[in-house]
Amino acid sequence: MSSPASSIKAARPTALSVSALLAAAVGLVLFCFDPRQYHFYPICFFHKATGLLCPGCGALRATHQLLHGHLAAAFRFNPMLVASLPFLLWFGVKYALQQARNQPVTIVVRPLWLWLALGAVLAVSVVRNLPGAPFAMLRP
Repeated sequence: MSSPASSIKAARPTALSVSALLAAAVGLVLFCFDPRQYHFYPICFFHKATGLLCPGCGALRATHQLLHGHLAAAFRFNPMLVASLPFLLWFGVKYALQQARNQPVTIVVRPLWLWLALGAVLAVSVVRNLPGAPFAMLRP
């Protein structure tokens, strides 16, 4: 009879594989179908209700541009997404290395960094909603 711990360890690679396949499928759809031309993608309820851009507005269009190698266009649609990619990559590599070495996953983020990230998200959200030409580049 197998122990609960061994069944949890056996389920991790399966869940990771399913997650990777799902992410690849979503990435393929996003690569093939431009969110500006196809309207089956989810809408932003915050933008629809208020007319303001939330921190996530433009993320689908930015990801589509990134998948096509257009970094500047992606930055124009969602600068926070593009700026966060190096950090997400670092966390992903660290997680994968710890999993490959059978080490416990330890990703420590100091509260100061979380507060700084929240402040940056809020600042960009406010700036991209201000009227005027200087901030036009941050509007999708």
